[in-house]
Amino acid sequence: MSGKSNMKFFYAGIVIALLLAVLAPFLASPDPDGLESAAGGIVEESKMSQIEESQPVVGSPMPDYSIEGLGKSGEVLAIAVGTLAVMGISFGLGKVFNKKA
Repeated sequence: MSGKSNMKFFYAGIVIALLLAVLAPFLASPDPDGLESAAGGIVEESKMSQIEESQPVVGSPMPDYSIEGLGKSGEVLAIAVGTLAVMGISFGLGKVFNKKA
């Protein structure tokens, strides 16, 4: 693949990821239980309630994939920001580790 073709692929990936970020809050289940359901089968009930009531060591800048007070648009924005942050970090690490000696 040529460099121009690689960039087209890169930009297409960004567009697809951002499209998923915009659609995710509207397509996601309003009552998800995946991780909690799996943990409930392994961890006893008393420990689960203790874990749920404890405060995190470090607070999340965007808890529950949303920005407080913005509704669905806050969810879209939080997911888009997270997606772009992960892409930026990945791109940066790729540049660092791909340096030719």
